[in-house]
Amino acid sequence: MTKAELKKPNGDVFLVAERAADNSYIHAQWVGIQSLDTVMEGGTFYIEMLKQQPCPRLLNDHKELIGPWDIANNWIVQFWTPKVMELGLQYMGQVLAPGIYGKMSFHQLHQRISDQFQIKMFEDVPTAMDWLLRVDKENTSKDSQQKTNPQQ
Repeated sequence: MTKAELKKPNGDVFLVAERAADNSYIHAQWVGIQSLDTVMEGGTFYIEMLKQQPCPRLLNDHKELIGPWDIANNWIVQFWTPKVMELGLQYMGQVLAPGIYGKMSFHQLHQRISDQFQIKMFEDVPTAMDWLLRVDKENTSKDSQQKTNPQQ
């Protein structure tokens, strides 16, 4: 995997972004307290990763995130979401934060972008990863079944 760590001015890591060696997914692991600036910097970094090499799947991991980040939701809705869709994002496995404020921030965002691409929420990384790596194959299988049996 190609791995990058983004840090705050004080040296604390706030995002670890890794691309799978086979480009099957990108894992974005958010760490600690987030601000509008860190979300924008991390989101822009992800956009640059997609520009370098498109990838349809994002594992967006909030298991180490602390507190709310809903201050960034407008930027995510208005700028980030259209840009990543244009660059090929189709599926997002969202590992929810352990705390209520992080979960609330994502649920508020989910209400605003869930019709843009497929998003599914999870409590842990292995379950999210399993879904993320299966989802395209399941959709392809359903499409081919519907073409051979249109009455289903």
